[in-house]
Amino acid sequence: MSITRRNFLALSALSGTTLAMNPLESLSKPFAHHTAAAGFELLIFATNWGYTGSWDEFCAAIKKEGYDGAEAWYPLDATERKSFLDAFHKHNLKYGFLVGGSEADYQKHFQQFKTSLEPAALANPVYINCHSGRDHFSFEQNKTFIDLTTEVSERTKVPIYHETHRSRILYAAPVARQYMEKIAPLRITLDISHWCNVHESFLVDQTETVALALSRTGHIHARIGHAEGPQVNDPRAPEWKDAVDAHFAWWDKVVEAKRKEGKRLTMLTEFGPIDYMPAVPYTRQALANQWEINVHMLKTLRARYA
Repeated sequence: MSITRRNFLALSALSGTTLAMNPLESLSKPFAHHTAAAGFELLIFATNWGYTGSWDEFCAAIKKEGYDGAEAWYPLDATERKSFLDAFHKHNLKYGFLVGGSEADYQKHFQQFKTSLEPAALANPVYINCHSGRDHFSFEQNKTFIDLTTEVSERTKVPIYHETHRSRILYAAPVARQYMEKIAPLRITLDISHWCNVHESFLVDQTETVALALSRTGHIHARIGHAEGPQVNDPRAPEWKDAVDAHFAWWDKVVEAKRKEGKRLTMLTEFGPIDYMPAVPYTRQALANQWEINVHMLKTLRARYA
């Protein structure tokens, strides 16, 4: 269809309506809550996922946007690790580490995980987020990862969380519930977008399990998923209002609990690049701007919770 002046005006009017219906706008104001107890702190981190510049360039960019720090995979290479730490110290930014394993064999996977975890905990991160275990390992095998992180956390005083991530230990709500009920020290990174995808729903039939997960949450990955995927194309689009509202309702409960307890909460804006970000066929052109979405989420979270 050729774009005539009439078509252009019609599309412009529709665009203006869409912007006015941005579901994040109504959430960009403080939600009703009690005065926070002493000790409450909210730190919002950026992801370097999809960023192609240097650590120094990345840190300068997120500092300008107003982030408190960033979450990244623990750099095993000594040269990269020095560049990482130098950049974060230079820009006075905090950092959290990701650790995990990729081996299909349990023993190799566990050793790979341990090799990253131990030094990461000694590098003074705000927290460690674990892509731990695998969905095909047994309960007892996966439990060894949680037992290890519990011991390391107690010894180093670094909070260590296990992420609700597909293919990992806590890949599904009923599976995660078994671990939470049997292992009291288990604390989680809530990335509930994965569960929406796994269960093809907003989990309205698993409210008790979700409530248990919220009570164990110490860190949040603030990405919004839906029944058919772990990431909506753009949370500002009006068609995703139900998904946006569902995720913020879950996050509200975690924030309110941390405020009452006077504890720190960390959040990560984690909208990802292609292939998490849907793309136009053949051209691989992203349907939305990943950086802009994450910054918009940062501002929304800050306005609502801080």
